[in-house]
Amino acid sequence: MQTGFKAVSVGVLMMLSAGTALSQGAGSSLPWSDRFDTASPASVGLSDQALQSVTDDLRARVETNDIAGAVAAIMKDDKLVYAEAVGWRDMESRDEMPLDALFRTYSMTRPVTAVAILLLHDQGLLDVNDPVSQYLPAFADQPVLIDSANPDPSAVRARVGDITLAQLLTHTSGLGSRSSSLYRANNVHSYDQTLAQVVDNAAALPLFEDPGTQFRYGLHAEVLGRVIEVVTGQPVDVYLEEQLFQPLGMTDTVFYVDEQRASRLATVYRPDDAGQLRAIEMEDIPVTERRTLTSSGVGLVSSTADFLSFSHALLTNTRPDGEALFSEQTRRLVSENAIPDALLPIGSGGYWLGSGWSLGGFAVAMDPAAYNHPVSTGEYWWDGSAGTRFWIDPVNNMIAVIMAQVSPASGNGFREEFKANIVDALNGPAGE
Repeated sequence: MQTGFKAVSVGVLMMLSAGTALSQGAGSSLPWSDRFDTASPASVGLSDQALQSVTDDLRARVETNDIAGAVAAIMKDDKLVYAEAVGWRDMESRDEMPLDALFRTYSMTRPVTAVAILLLHDQGLLDVNDPVSQYLPAFADQPVLIDSANPDPSAVRARVGDITLAQLLTHTSGLGSRSSSLYRANNVHSYDQTLAQVVDNAAALPLFEDPGTQFRYGLHAEVLGRVIEVVTGQPVDVYLEEQLFQPLGMTDTVFYVDEQRASRLATVYRPDDAGQLRAIEMEDIPVTERRTLTSSGVGLVSSTADFLSFSHALLTNTRPDGEALFSEQTRRLVSENAIPDALLPIGSGGYWLGSGWSLGGFAVAMDPAAYNHPVSTGEYWWDGSAGTRFWIDPVNNMIAVIMAQVSPASGNGFREEFKANIVDALNGPAGE
């Protein structure tokens, strides 16, 4: 069976110059050939000419200070056909962006945790329809805010309904986000607390609305990470390493960047008032220090190649060793919308307004016309608040990953333009 995977080496991956084009022609040399089958773009129906626009645009984004640098990759028909590093890992040192650069993925941590929950569901160790209080009793009696727009923790009413694991997976539990005023005022999420403490903090505060009545993007993956710990008896990082990262060959996906990896960590930048990028640290405790909190919602650092491996395993339901990742029944839960019709559409802004949400922790494109960049119906994807994003497209049998480090993550639309250029390459330039 053709899987697109090759046996994964635990050695250092090939590093190529930030200025080296890797996507041109059938004879070009692609990285990660020890991990993936490779092919020329033309052999899988991608226009070489149009695909060059992907690289050209990313380089232009570096020149205009939208981003400092990026690593991008495309798989089509189970083949790696494009991989490119552009710009700078660190602008101050003029250290070019390597292909094996490491990036803070932030919310791209959430689908990883969700997939781990589905593994436990598939193994019969939990059921996604279980109430969360079965595993975390502190969530049994949470009240609900009388007015979610004016969150006064003393102004509450009795809750209607239990929170289920499925509602945590789909952000419909009633929990808020770590950036909400209620959670910030009560120091719910901080890196000097344990995961158990963060989850207990959230359980001690009222819900924003009754479970199952509204989509509210929030702290759900932290709670799910704690469920993993209770069910397995392992710290969540240990479970993810043993059950996901090692089996999928994700050798650079970590919660802590050690000294050996630190030289590959991309610097995060933010534009100043004059539009110049300035280095920032987004958290009080950086990922290069051992933090008390293993944040199963926003804490992972990873590489472009690792997220290709993760995405390809989900698209094909196959691990690198050829074994199935899930049963067929559970596989469908990864990519199918699980938000009730009454709560649709979800999302805000054009970039994901036409979405549903899956139990696998993904936005699912249900109305491509509502998006501000091209997607296929049923495409599932997510991104991170420091400029990372990945798409899994079953219609075109294609995966795209782009990683940069810029806050705000919009970067003047570089991720949307990246996707649009890929679709142009798929369709061919005008006249071709």
